[in-house]
Amino acid sequence: MTAKKKPAPEVEAPIVAYKGFDSNMQCRGFQYEVGQHYVHNGPVRQCDSGFHVCQNPLDVLDFYGLEKGNRFAKVTVGGMIDRGDNKKWSAAELTVEVELKLPDLIGAAIQWVLDACKAEKTDEGDSSQLAASGDSSQLAASGYSSKLAASGDSSQLAASGDSSQLAASGYSSQLAASGDYSQLAASGDSSQLAASGDSSKLAASGNYSKLAASGDYSKLAASGYYSKLEVTGINSAAAAVGPNSTVKATAGTPVAICEYDDRGAPIGFATGIAGVDGIPADVWLKAKGGKLVPA
Repeated sequence: MTAKKKPAPEVEAPIVAYKGFDSNMQCRGFQYEVGQHYVHNGPVRQCDSGFHVCQNPLDVLDFYGLEKGNRFAKVTVGGMIDRGDNKKWSAAELTVEVELKLPDLIGAAIQWVLDACKAEKTDEGDSSQLAASGDSSQLAASGYSSKLAASGDSSQLAASGDSSQLAASGYSSQLAASGDYSQLAASGDSSQLAASGDSSKLAASGNYSKLAASGDYSKLAASGYYSKLEVTGINSAAAAVGPNSTVKATAGTPVAICEYDDRGAPIGFATGIAGVDGIPADVWLKAKGGKLVPA
């Protein structure tokens, strides 16, 4: 049988994308620096050669999670580009434009979904795209690969299909997804995010946010003050960066919570695995004295 050939990479104008790195700003042993331009000499093949990036900011978390001090950046890519799939591309040229903190990455994800919804508005079947800018908006989709975006306060977004993407920038927004591989992002204060499907990603940068995931292999991240993250699925991970945040996780879940001194300055992360080394599982945890302790 003749093997099916992949389309040849295309030469394209510069495109904005996002990339993850380890704590030393390296990817697969290659050193990057902000402001530098890089050119790959040789074949460009996804997962093999070239500079690998993601168009959707939250997809970066599949390759570089929030643990171990991993870092993120907005980049531009050009030249030959192999769009092997919708999640990860390989490019011949890359420029590291600016490093992104977690709130920046979440904001970029919300803008990415908003832009996608504006580009093509459909509201039926799979791959639906819905966008709303008014307060108290309500958006719901049941098809696969749907995108829902709202910028008004007190918006409600719900999706039941797999691989859905929900983004909200207004205050007191509520986002819920039951399909696998869903992505939820909110930047407004007092937002609530809930996902029950496996391999979901939830990210919030607003204060007083609440994130809950019951599916396996979920990832939760919050950078706002007084955030609450709850994980009940297995093989999941949770990270809280904002002051006075708490995490509740099932046994075996890696947890990271940033600790602050009395002046509000960050002094380090308390990390561990729920249910291991005296860290209680299924209990709200906080960071104190460099350790995860009951809140």
